[in-house]
Amino acid sequence: MSEKAKGIGLFGLIGMVISSCIGSGVFAITGQLAGVASPGAVLVAWAVVGIGFAALALSLNNLGAKKPELKGIFQYAEEGFGPLAGFVSGWGYWLSAWLGNIAFATMMMSTLGYFFPTFLPGNTLPCVIVASLFMWALTFLVIRGVESASFLNAIVMVAKVASLGIFLVFAIFMFNAGIFTADFWGNVYNNAVAAGEMGADAASMGGLFEQVMNCMIIMMWVFIGIEGAAVMSSRARNKHEVGKATVIGLTCLLLIYIGCSVLPYGYMSYTEIAQLDYPAMLYVFDSMAPGWGGAFISIAIIVGVAGAWLSFTMLPAETTSEMAERHLLPESWGKLNSKGAPQMSLLLVGACIQVFLIVLMFSEDAYNFAFSMCTVSIVITWAFIALYQIKFSAKEDKNAAQIAIGVIALAFQVVGVLYNGWSFLLLTCVGYIPGFFVYAKARKDRGYALTNGEKVGMGVVSALGIAALVLVGMGVIGI
Repeated sequence: MSEKAKGIGLFGLIGMVISSCIGSGVFAITGQLAGVASPGAVLVAWAVVGIGFAALALSLNNLGAKKPELKGIFQYAEEGFGPLAGFVSGWGYWLSAWLGNIAFATMMMSTLGYFFPTFLPGNTLPCVIVASLFMWALTFLVIRGVESASFLNAIVMVAKVASLGIFLVFAIFMFNAGIFTADFWGNVYNNAVAAGEMGADAASMGGLFEQVMNCMIIMMWVFIGIEGAAVMSSRARNKHEVGKATVIGLTCLLLIYIGCSVLPYGYMSYTEIAQLDYPAMLYVFDSMAPGWGGAFISIAIIVGVAGAWLSFTMLPAETTSEMAERHLLPESWGKLNSKGAPQMSLLLVGACIQVFLIVLMFSEDAYNFAFSMCTVSIVITWAFIALYQIKFSAKEDKNAAQIAIGVIALAFQVVGVLYNGWSFLLLTCVGYIPGFFVYAKARKDRGYALTNGEKVGMGVVSALGIAALVLVGMGVIGI
């Protein structure tokens, strides 16, 4: 086989983007959004999120084309702002990926509860056992070869998109404009809450701005994985296809997400959907197609989560392996086996997931906590991409349009997290504390001394992490 023929092709890279993103979130998002926003506000939020992620995708496309020598996703931070920034970006991505797998495990087990009630509510002992077996099976699959696992991932992508396409066909044909526009901006609902007609526990959704902002973390969660092709760029057959795959993947995802989250509001009112059990899509389709719809979506959820779980088994290990090559992690983290897979890193990720799967048994809201932490952690990585896009475009590229794209991407990430994710951002700092010890060891092993700036930066983040633990103990931040 020639060198050119080796590696992941365009279809495989697009598969990494789409399959990494389409996991559990798309099946739950209709009900989650219905609980915080009206149909009109949801459409406005999708426009804002679409612009924000388009700017991020275009930044990845621009940097991938002009800096193809940079492998992985953390190197943009390292190239632009030094080794500690590279570590912070890569470690945030690593935290995000395996925290996302915790959310996937919870969703998969909850869905199995549709067929086997013993798995409800998703964190029972049988759930932990089955999820653990599945997790280790995926881990050893990737250990046997990353490129072959990526091909399987692309096949899973096709199955997921096809099942969602069937749901969209039903939603289009059953769409009723009268139902969709009955309370388009949420005014009727808010007035009913103010008049006490919705019950004592009902809360107003607020005005348009508040509704849109309350959608942000929910919507950002379903785009985790948009960087999948960039993370695997070192294994791409043609590195110039990485940016193209990201843009194509984002376009497909926006069409799927908007359709799946908005069209059901023309079948049931958004207030009715908000009251459905979790995940809402399962019960909406069960109503659309009585007798088989619920089982069909349940199987689609399991396949979708399995594909995303496979992606997020490959991506964090790939990142830590490349970080070791860059002397940001100890050399052992990047050692490859005979199949070219970072075996130790994969086993370490598996061990972390295993610990948290056991902790799930004692958690009342594991899914929401895991996906929120996952989202905020990866925003750190995304923000560094946008920052480097701005710096590179200003100093080297001299391109005002590309600077503007970077500014839009950065503003979107920062505002989205600070408005309704600041507590999770503080908790993410806790995860950096052990990481800094690993980073310090890696630098010492390679003969590099920590700079005063690095020590100050590590101290500030560690202090924020300790403050987060204090706030948790005081009950200010809930887990």
